[in-house]
Amino acid sequence: MNEHSTIGIVTDSASQIPDALARVLGVSVVPIVVTIDGTEYLEGVDLGADDFWRQIVGGELPEIATSQPSPGAIADVYRSLEERGVTEIVSIHVGADVSGTVNSAVLAAETVDAAVVVVDSGTASFGVSACVWEAAAALAAGASAEAVAARATAVAPTVATTFILQALEFARAGGRIDTTGLTTGSDEPVMVLGGVGTQLDVTGEGRTVDELCDHMAGSMLAAGTPIRAAVSLADDATLPFTLGIEERLAASDLVVDMVRYRVGPSIAVHTGPGTAGGFWWPAN
Repeated sequence: MNEHSTIGIVTDSASQIPDALARVLGVSVVPIVVTIDGTEYLEGVDLGADDFWRQIVGGELPEIATSQPSPGAIADVYRSLEERGVTEIVSIHVGADVSGTVNSAVLAAETVDAAVVVVDSGTASFGVSACVWEAAAALAAGASAEAVAARATAVAPTVATTFILQALEFARAGGRIDTTGLTTGSDEPVMVLGGVGTQLDVTGEGRTVDELCDHMAGSMLAAGTPIRAAVSLADDATLPFTLGIEERLAASDLVVDMVRYRVGPSIAVHTGPGTAGGFWWPAN
């Protein structure tokens, strides 16, 4: 948030927005609650991506659950903005079809003095951050709170994703990703999923890092128009995919902006180790 602005932007940590990008955009982030073996953590506060992956990879799987921020936790963030002179807030969150965060934000808005516009992004993970990024750009250009919210709402249906899952037991346990027809094993190709919002389909397959990176980067560039892109890094084993996708995107003149983000606990609990891919949307 610009120190002279009276409009603030808020999101939740399920957006997977990197700390550095949140600071640059001036965005406040409400942490998702992650419970591991009965102990509650706040994503990005006392549980980072590396902390999480150390507990997941190479050992016995703990019991993991996530829950949306309470209305009180979101209201606390709203009030912290009010203390800095904010009178209007645009609150952009993970889709209501996969989380109750939007409802918590609506309830929180009723308890503060600032005028709050809650935006249901209809997407998840960095797809939410894409909406936040565009909203922050609109705010920096002098847009009103209503126009900032409208920009986030407008970009949401244009945000696409492509990714692979290599630990299907996480997706099946989480129930948020349709794994029908997906298989894993040394003799099976890895399927690539893709789509817009939370509507996903199998878009291809591959057996090597190069084949899979070719497909995922190719999907991002297929429209032949300028894009902004975000490439994920989950556990350490996914780094070759991250680098492979980034290398292919960096070689294209179509990529206006590119950022790397970590797959943190609130998303990783539903995707598991070995997840790789990213998001893209038109650069207007």
